[in-house]
Amino acid sequence: MRTPIAVINDRLQKFNFRLVARLLGMLLVIMALSMVVPIAVSVYYGDGSQFGLSLSALIIMMLGLFLRNFLGVGATYELHEKESFWFTAIIWVVVPLMGALPYIFTSSVTSFTDAAFESFSGFTTTGSSIMTNLERVPQGLLVWRSTSQWVGGLGLILFVVALLHRLNEGSARLYEAEFSGTLQRRLHPRMARNVVLMWTVYVGLTLSLFLLLMADGNGFVDSFCTALSTVSTGGFMTHNAGLVGFSDFSMICITLFMFLSGVNLALLFCFFTFKWRQLRGDEEFLRYLLIFSGAVVLCFVAFGVADGFSLSDIQFSLFHVASTVSTCGFYTAPPQVWPMTVSVVTFLLIFIGASSGSTGGGLKIKRLMILARFVRNYFVQMIHPRAVLSVKVNGKVVEKAYVTKILSYIFLYLIFVVLGAFVLTLCGSNIPNALCMAAANISNLGPSPVINNLGANLDYVQLLPIGKWTMMLLMLAGRLEIFAIVAVLMPAYWRRRN
Repeated sequence: MRTPIAVINDRLQKFNFRLVARLLGMLLVIMALSMVVPIAVSVYYGDGSQFGLSLSALIIMMLGLFLRNFLGVGATYELHEKESFWFTAIIWVVVPLMGALPYIFTSSVTSFTDAAFESFSGFTTTGSSIMTNLERVPQGLLVWRSTSQWVGGLGLILFVVALLHRLNEGSARLYEAEFSGTLQRRLHPRMARNVVLMWTVYVGLTLSLFLLLMADGNGFVDSFCTALSTVSTGGFMTHNAGLVGFSDFSMICITLFMFLSGVNLALLFCFFTFKWRQLRGDEEFLRYLLIFSGAVVLCFVAFGVADGFSLSDIQFSLFHVASTVSTCGFYTAPPQVWPMTVSVVTFLLIFIGASSGSTGGGLKIKRLMILARFVRNYFVQMIHPRAVLSVKVNGKVVEKAYVTKILSYIFLYLIFVVLGAFVLTLCGSNIPNALCMAAANISNLGPSPVINNLGANLDYVQLLPIGKWTMMLLMLAGRLEIFAIVAVLMPAYWRRRN
């Protein structure tokens, strides 16, 4: 009779660990190289963080080279479904944990839990923070915070897909594992080429906003960090007061790019290549426009009725709605009176989120469209039992399996919110705070001042360690859209044969 250890070893041997180690090593090397700019900024400003950043980069580089050139030697480039989910899950744990090193080595935080919280918040583009005095944080570390959001914004896995053409079918599996909860529009039949085009749009948006902010007289650090955090919909800012110090022109640019960052990247590519017909025919984009416009009108009217109509109310309404629906989470000084209508609209936008295929979080508009049409068909069939109805999006029938997947996702999403809030109540938070924190972090929205107007005080600093790790799990679940995590944790996943 075989021992349990032998059975486990037999099952583990089915995984292509050499390939997983090689791919993980490649990402860690890229991560170490991405710290060059933060180190250079630190040296230029002489803030003293260059030593901690350099040590972090060295450790991450050495670990990456060890995984890539030692454990990953002789890897066969065949990636099955098991490896794709397993690799996706492990990379989104290992990379943020390694990303916590700069916070520790620069003595910017007092515990590993706080460092991990800041790092997970960055890579998942959540934007929640335990740093209460940003004015005292070294400039190099501020750049690293925003860099981590930008790297995680489009997806860590997509670095591998873009760089490693030999994966072939494995690229598609990684792509599907990264975007496990939504149907994605492809720009090119070849997956690697498709991802390169997505990165082209992503880099183009970031560079454009950075140049606009620099041209308006903002400093390099403020412009660079804000551009990276805006396009990634991350929300990390460089000042405690948020974006209060930015000019009207800069705020208009940031608002516009927050709105664009909530749009499917494939549609943005069509827009920039003058294929505008595809935009007019995309139902999700039209719903995104409708939701955005309706929310802006409601907020503007509510502010106007409360304290008199003014141009500043229009500007703030546009900014606030763009910040919330894109799950960017930027904030600035709000009007003196905050009506209940604005609070309700804000809370709904947190759950709705941005478009599928964007860097934003939330439930995503396409899922909610499909859910609404499924419910409509259900009630129609109650009245007309013989009616044969199907759910369609953009004129194409959505498979029943995918509709079931959406129902499962929304159910799991709400379960995660409730369980997360329950843990926070055990840590001493009241119910409104707990629900707002759980919803904000699984939606990857994060920054507390946006939601404080709902009557909740999202003070992450005072959370117990178990509360912070719970928030990190919610951030990860929201960024990976739950399925990759649940799949790896299920016993059936490990018993299944390829």
